[in-house]
Amino acid sequence: MIFDLPDGVTLRPLTESDAEPLLRAYVVNREHLAPWEPRRPPDFYTLVGQESRARDRVQLQREGRLSSWALQDEERIVGTITLSHIELGPFRSAHLGYWIDSGYTGRGLATAAANAVCRAADEQLGLHRIEAGTLLDNTASQRVLERCGFSRIGVAPRYLHIDGAWRDHVLFQRVLHDRPAI
Repeated sequence: MIFDLPDGVTLRPLTESDAEPLLRAYVVNREHLAPWEPRRPPDFYTLVGQESRARDRVQLQREGRLSSWALQDEERIVGTITLSHIELGPFRSAHLGYWIDSGYTGRGLATAAANAVCRAADEQLGLHRIEAGTLLDNTASQRVLERCGFSRIGVAPRYLHIDGAWRDHVLFQRVLHDRPAI
């Protein structure tokens, strides 16, 4: 599925050929993303590193364990959003993660993208529930999730290793439907 987002930005599936535009996006946003993400190895910021990540992502997508999209403004990637740890069966759940280019924050793009991905998770993947977590002080991301119908479900101490330390996270979930698991 491809979605039109605010300000002429398009949400489309990430492909293996996105390694170079993703590299450019990560390099431009390196400082902006540093407080919110794991510390990256040096090869993350190389074309070889991004090509390797793209191959891994494609493999996980083939296995049905990952679904990733790019937010694209003309030829430039200005963010990504991903459903990871996709589980089917009676659980039918996934984890949502996203980031937006520093020059594109505050435009409603994260909210629009998260709503679109939740729609795809329900309609395409048949998922029941999406979980997301934010650092305790990431109030902007918490507002995005709340605007998208996510509910706070608690705080997970030392949940993820972010910016060099184990950090507490506020956990959220959005129940997409209550249809029986098939």
